[in-house]
Amino acid sequence: MCSGTRIKTRKRNIAAPLDPAAFADAVVQIYLDNAGDLELVAKNLESSDLNFSRYGDTFFEVVFTGGRTQPGTIKPDEGERHPYSVIECEAKREAILPSVIYIQKILRRRPFLIKNLENVMRRFLQSLELFEDNERKKLAIFTALAFSQKLSGLPPETVFQPLLKDNLVVKGLVLSFITDFFKEYLVDNSLDDLISILKRGKMEDNLLDFFPSAKRSPEGFSEHFTKEGLVPLVEYNEKKIFEVKLKEMKSALTTQIAEESDISEVIENVKQRVKDAKLPDIEVVRILWDVIMDAVQWSGKNQQQNANSALRQVKTWAKLLNSFCSSGKLELELMYKVQMQCYEDAKLMKLFPEIVKSLYDQDVLAEDTILYWFRKGANPKGRQTFVKALEPFVNWLEEAEEEE
Repeated sequence: MCSGTRIKTRKRNIAAPLDPAAFADAVVQIYLDNAGDLELVAKNLESSDLNFSRYGDTFFEVVFTGGRTQPGTIKPDEGERHPYSVIECEAKREAILPSVIYIQKILRRRPFLIKNLENVMRRFLQSLELFEDNERKKLAIFTALAFSQKLSGLPPETVFQPLLKDNLVVKGLVLSFITDFFKEYLVDNSLDDLISILKRGKMEDNLLDFFPSAKRSPEGFSEHFTKEGLVPLVEYNEKKIFEVKLKEMKSALTTQIAEESDISEVIENVKQRVKDAKLPDIEVVRILWDVIMDAVQWSGKNQQQNANSALRQVKTWAKLLNSFCSSGKLELELMYKVQMQCYEDAKLMKLFPEIVKSLYDQDVLAEDTILYWFRKGANPKGRQTFVKALEPFVNWLEEAEEEE
């Protein structure tokens, strides 16, 4: 008969399972005994044998509201309460920051509590309408400081996603909360830091979702945050919208040019987009050139073939360029664009004078523009090489001018 090993069971001090009410009362008592001195409260909690793993949510209810809350609400439940909670602080960063640092300490010793903090914050944010205005502001300041202090791994989606409840958005409560949050966060952090948090919270492209439908427009966004003194955020958003519109125009134009659409149709399409999106003329000229040249079928080895293809493309779409190069300044911008492309793309390096001559022949570039670029052009990229290459053509222009 084989003999089995007998496993000795170690006796442990098994504390009687507490109920949430008794746990909450015990935590409240520690606050009261230490008159709300959070350093002392943290030390006493550390040395207590309270069952945090079981009652983590209850613990954060006591931290935020001073005692237990009734299930599914933020109403106080029966039991002891203390006056040192986040909600009882003044609505100022210096009053709320100690609570954030205190929670940070607790989380360092008990990292598993981050899940409970998430649970309680999610629940409170989904119930914003149950708080007073001033209490909502305190929650916003707390949330901003929690991210500022990089509170042990609090995920941004925990904060942003619960706010998107229709009933909260429609009352304007979310916009008010998020405005307080942005203002407070930007005291210590850059706009890039804020954008990074919004990205991680999957909100970077959906900021308008925080607005009630009556104000949900780019104009509403700009007006609201300008009034609130958050001009960098407004500028960031306008730049983002602008980039999207440029991208959309580029994409539509690429399709039309690839399909060799009727040129007057392409011109109308671009004009309409420029008007709708208020796109600056300079950007339009840059995009037109990029799209026209991107559509060329380049050869890997045959330089002559590349030269022919590029010049054929310029000739085909000259009327489109002409429609938007409507001033000397814009013609000069197009010349700089050609210069940059020929400088950056080895296969086009030697084509610069031919492209410029073709644009002149097609009435896209005026003589004055070419002469100005030749004498005073400001872009140094490859300038010496291109000036030398363009010299014979410029001499011809000057001679023709003298003859006239």
